[in-house]
Amino acid sequence: MAASNPPVVSGAPATPGRRRRRIRGSTVAGAVGWILLGAVVAVAVLAPVLAPHDPLHQDLELRAGAPTITRSALGAHPLGNDQLGRDILSRLIYGSRVSLVVGSIAVLLGGSVGVTLGIAAGYFGGWADRIIMRAADIQLAFPFILLAMIIIAVAGPGITKLIGVLALSGWVTYARVVRSEVLSVREREFVQAARVVGLRDGRIMLRHILPNVTAPVIVVATLELARVVILEAALSFLGLGVQPPTPSWGRMLADGRDFLATAWWISTFPGLALMALVLGVNLVGDWLRDVLDPRIRYAS
Repeated sequence: MAASNPPVVSGAPATPGRRRRRIRGSTVAGAVGWILLGAVVAVAVLAPVLAPHDPLHQDLELRAGAPTITRSALGAHPLGNDQLGRDILSRLIYGSRVSLVVGSIAVLLGGSVGVTLGIAAGYFGGWADRIIMRAADIQLAFPFILLAMIIIAVAGPGITKLIGVLALSGWVTYARVVRSEVLSVREREFVQAARVVGLRDGRIMLRHILPNVTAPVIVVATLELARVVILEAALSFLGLGVQPPTPSWGRMLADGRDFLATAWWISTFPGLALMALVLGVNLVGDWLRDVLDPRIRYAS
């Protein structure tokens, strides 16, 4: 009688070879992500040096001009010109600043609020937990675009309002992730010992709870940056975000939607830049998740 194959045990530890392959693949993807993200950050920082033209300068003689590297009296335009004759490459370079600055500040603000509320909900429990989590459920049930339209219609457009709306959209994710971690951490021996010696709740949360939830927060913040960048582009595309003439990738996509058949470069290059940034951030986030969470590194 032929011997039957051994049963596969769900959740069994991965073999060393499989773990090495997974770590190697994650490292390669993470390196690609860091290269893409680093390139966008470098372009944003060096925008005044790298931009070949003034991103706001209009030249109607070059309206919807095709990409060209031939230097003439009007200068070279490697990525072409938009419908107003503005240099697309220069606008892309300066638009990276908007995406990174708006995204980073929104993630920082949303993360600060979400982590604070998540720690409070998980540590105290009871009515505090119920109120915070019900507020999170209500926001998740409310369409974000509609919420953004209401807030911007009342407060008016602008980068400051845009950052506030994006931060408001992101605190829920931090709060839910941190709350689940705190529910486990608060029952550990070192937290119980801190209570026994009479430390205040605020000191316990700051000195003992917060450091133990930092790793998942870093991963969430990285992935949230990609989401916020896309949301900023979507709101700018709808005319609710960064207002003209400030260069914004989302606004550039909107400007070129009526010229896709005749001047595809107006929308294509901003779309590729947005894809590269989001891809880089997501790859870095996946790499950080594998590095900071040992449960994933040793999962089957």
